[in-house]
Amino acid sequence: MSQLILFAIDIGAVVLLVFGLYFPRHRRRDLVVAYLGVNVGVLAVASALSASDVGAGLGLGLALFGVLSIIRLRSTELDQHEVAYYFSALALGILGALSTTSVWLSAGLMGLILVVMFVGDHSRLLRHYRHQIMVLDTAVTDHVTLVAQLEQLLGARVHVATVQRLDLVNETTVVDVRYSVKGRTARAAATPAPAGAHR
Repeated sequence: MSQLILFAIDIGAVVLLVFGLYFPRHRRRDLVVAYLGVNVGVLAVASALSASDVGAGLGLGLALFGVLSIIRLRSTELDQHEVAYYFSALALGILGALSTTSVWLSAGLMGLILVVMFVGDHSRLLRHYRHQIMVLDTAVTDHVTLVAQLEQLLGARVHVATVQRLDLVNETTVVDVRYSVKGRTARAAATPAPAGAHR
């Protein structure tokens, strides 16, 4: 009976994770089925393995899912927050499948995962900080000059500027920029960049 309660808690938790947190914030439909599928898949297989007497089978099954997860993450482009949701769905499925002495312990751990994802992926957390790849239509070889130009274009304070590609022939610079904006500048940063820079 306690196992069925854990199954129900897991399903409720992953539905909240996907439809209450992820999709309203990021609107990527293809990952909805991925998160739901990996959660229910891990829940089903881990439950079947944990019910057997072969302890190694459970470890092998979980290791297999870990390998498949790595392969999946390497075959598609995911942002870091999407990777976090991916492994949260995986962890919820494992917690829902493992038999513990206390149902409330597993439920509490599932709740902890949801709370961490709610806070960690909240739009107000570190909301002034931005990250983007910029392509400048000039070849800038001096780092100080590059930072000054980026700060002028973005109207923000640049914390890290890493040149990814410097093309002296075509006069372009591809740079990975980490910067922070405040107040009205934050809204201005969402507008298209001036001529001479492409995001």
